[in-house]
Amino acid sequence: MGDLYDRDFLLWTEDQAEALRRAKGANLPLDWENLAEEIESLGKSDRRALHSHVRRVLRHLLKLAVSPAAGPRRGWELTIREARNDIAIILGDSPSLRRELDGIVAEQVKLAAEFAAADLEEHGELTPAVRDQIQRTSFSADQVIGDWFPDAAP
Repeated sequence: MGDLYDRDFLLWTEDQAEALRRAKGANLPLDWENLAEEIESLGKSDRRALHSHVRRVLRHLLKLAVSPAAGPRRGWELTIREARNDIAIILGDSPSLRRELDGIVAEQVKLAAEFAAADLEEHGELTPAVRDQIQRTSFSADQVIGDWFPDAAP
């Protein structure tokens, strides 16, 4: 059981929560359901963090893809690299989350597009054409977690 904890934290939390629920009838003075829920929440925090980091990567990839501004590009790339590192740490601790990446990317791209558009609007770069391009642009999970960057915008 300790091996699973070391290999995949998320799966361990799900497994332990289910084991607690199965043992609920044992004559031990424990708050079984709340204990199981708390253990599950530990794994869910990895999932929430993964959503956040994926959204951050997408937000900055979108700006790189559509913004002609040269000045902020280096900062956006550094933010992407940092978030990718955070994603790698989460996936290292909970490799089972990797199978959810495609869905997380698809889910988070719309919100990331709204944030990217707001960022560009704040700097006077959001034209109707740029807004349309942001809404039409998407990325694969491999692009989000890999070492890929979009070419400079026109």
